[in-house]
Amino acid sequence: MTSVLSINTDKRSSKKGEEIKIPVTVLEVPEIKVLGIRAYKKDVYGLKPSFEVWADSIEMDLSKKIKLPKKKTEQHKLKELQEKLSEFYDLRVIVYTQPRSISLKKKPEVMEIGIGGTNINEKFDYAKTILGKHIEVSQVFKEGQLVDAHAVTTGKGFQGVIKRFGLKLKSHKAEKGRRRLGTLGNWSAKTWRVAHAGQMGYHLRTEYNKKIIRISSESENKITPKGGFVNYGQITNKYMLVAGSIPGPKKRLITFTTASRAHNLSQDAPEILNVSLISQQ
Repeated sequence: MTSVLSINTDKRSSKKGEEIKIPVTVLEVPEIKVLGIRAYKKDVYGLKPSFEVWADSIEMDLSKKIKLPKKKTEQHKLKELQEKLSEFYDLRVIVYTQPRSISLKKKPEVMEIGIGGTNINEKFDYAKTILGKHIEVSQVFKEGQLVDAHAVTTGKGFQGVIKRFGLKLKSHKAEKGRRRLGTLGNWSAKTWRVAHAGQMGYHLRTEYNKKIIRISSESENKITPKGGFVNYGQITNKYMLVAGSIPGPKKRLITFTTASRAHNLSQDAPEILNVSLISQQ
């Protein structure tokens, strides 16, 4: 994390037009590549994947994650999908990350994402134009936009009730130790509300309404503080500044989606005056 000095553009804020300091998270955002198109049919049990089109141009790094097709069938499958388009209910695309571009690891992450369009024909027309191509963050999000962050939190292992739920220490006269839970009540009436020891952290969590402060361009990469980020190093790729903190440790994948609870919140792009590059060593 670092901080930026900007002009407050929120119309409902009492400090509108004033200079404010905002803590931000710096995220490297390399391109993702479209691996394939997946078509869904709908029945009484919900959506079921029924047809797939795989791109011909696939990196060999994907073989570490999935089994790659041996033949190039992109054009044939696209034509077949177009002929059967009326049978399907929805289209989505399968994408994968480019980890080598940020030198963190070699094995990419594969995921499925939805695409825009009012009907399945519009979705198909768009999907075939991006099949096998790279997608940049600036093609999906813009500065000032609110997004939801989905991330796996920092794992803390198996913890007791004192640390996990913040219970008060028992008296020093306690018979079986101070860091234990008292009575659990009726054995037949225990619920998830009763504090127990267990796994703490390493859970998938969503944080809502995170504002994008800046999305870097091709030539803009001067964001690394003196000495680099602790336990991370230099920012060598395109990056994004998001207001506030993000769950999880460094070097872990984070997924952003369009804000689902934005309502009438301001989504104006802030005017950045300065970005702090003070050493964090």
